[in-house]
Amino acid sequence: MRKKIIHDISANTLQAGINQLCGFVIFYILSISLDKDHFGEINWSLAVLLTSFGILACGIDQVALKRIASGNDAQPVLAAFIMHVLIAGIIFYLSLLLSYFLFPHFHQQHNLLLLLGIAKLMIFFSTPFKQLATGLGKFRPLLIMSICSNLVRSIALLVLSAFGNTDLSTIIFIFIIGDLSELILCIFITIKVIKIPVRLQWNKKNYTGLFRESIPQLGVAVITSIIARFDWIFLGIFTSSIILADYSFAYKVFEMSTLPLLVIAPVLISRFAKLFHPAAAKLSVDKTAGIIMLLKMEMLIASFTAMVLNILWVPVIDLITHGKYGFVNRQTILILSACMPFLYLNNFLWTINFSKGRLKMIFYVFLFTLLANLAGDIILIPFFKGEGAAIGYLLAMITQSFLYFRQTNIDGLKKNSYCIILFPCFAAISGYCAYWLLPNSFLALITATIFYFLLLIVTKQLRYEDWLSLKRITGSQGQPVQ
Repeated sequence: MRKKIIHDISANTLQAGINQLCGFVIFYILSISLDKDHFGEINWSLAVLLTSFGILACGIDQVALKRIASGNDAQPVLAAFIMHVLIAGIIFYLSLLLSYFLFPHFHQQHNLLLLLGIAKLMIFFSTPFKQLATGLGKFRPLLIMSICSNLVRSIALLVLSAFGNTDLSTIIFIFIIGDLSELILCIFITIKVIKIPVRLQWNKKNYTGLFRESIPQLGVAVITSIIARFDWIFLGIFTSSIILADYSFAYKVFEMSTLPLLVIAPVLISRFAKLFHPAAAKLSVDKTAGIIMLLKMEMLIASFTAMVLNILWVPVIDLITHGKYGFVNRQTILILSACMPFLYLNNFLWTINFSKGRLKMIFYVFLFTLLANLAGDIILIPFFKGEGAAIGYLLAMITQSFLYFRQTNIDGLKKNSYCIILFPCFAAISGYCAYWLLPNSFLALITATIFYFLLLIVTKQLRYEDWLSLKRITGSQGQPVQ
């Protein structure tokens, strides 16, 4: 089992690494090829579409994953989920098309919405197949499924950029082709590799059961989708495309820097679904210690990543964007990077509570998080623009962490929670001192890294016993519940 989880993490690492690299290539080419108005408009349209499709999933994506990971028959779950995305996706796009005739002035201002909607609809249709692969622990097929679109788009944009032909219409066409390719590949892998038949069949009983179970998660799906991109949408409506272009660039790089979380999260949910299932045995002391150690490792990674991001931001980003997005975003990235430990903590605690089936509690946590985010954005964005959006997001993440922490009951969690504060503080102290004492950013990074790990070792936050606990939790077996 230990080899299995290592292979799973390796496949997820490769998947996330390729996606992040391709995503960076795509984002970088768009940012330097397009003016800030067009770049901001693309990001605004994608924010609206991704928010909409996140809501349309209705939380069924997470419930389907949990059912499959817990050992339920995968084919009926897949069939019900496919019918949901087909019906919801088609109704949404027809509504979008109707709005083109009812509100022509709006679509003149946002003329990319319909075209990019075709591309994102294909990705929405591919969601059931990726959740199936994740739930079954088929992380190698998932790797191929998940990188197709980004790989096609990044290669096409690189080739066109080399010939100086990255005009807006060509970029939109590439987006559509890339996302369509991913859908076709997902269907092929599901049938030929995972060996699960893909059937377009309506089964009222299966769908109703899946939808009813997802109802508590529906509110969470709506709220998380709004939180993820509300600041982009709000900035695009109430400020300008240029301000949105600046903020969305900083936010996208911040998102890309959460690569380790993208690697850990899918493996964590399939693992915790077994450990915390209501029918599973009570956690042993060793497993509990291992879970605490996982949290410490996540805090270490999150804090270190935030430190690196701030030290290298201005010299690296201004160099690669020819001065467009580095210095102007230095305060925004500082605030966003402060969210990173809270993002890791929130994902960790959400996974535990979701695996326990505490969907009602999760809904209320996300509801208060949304209210904090909305209040922060509405109050701060008119005065502070992009920095205001970043502060609003930080306040929302802190609120979510506080609520999760109060509601999550695991032996030893509160007693060992000092890592949540210490690790970010050590990173902040190390990075701040090195940045201001040393003129060279790369020399400052090396010094800050050494000082950061020395602080962790001297204060005994990193110990050999912790490594043994981590090995036990990753090597333990969990049996599917029938």
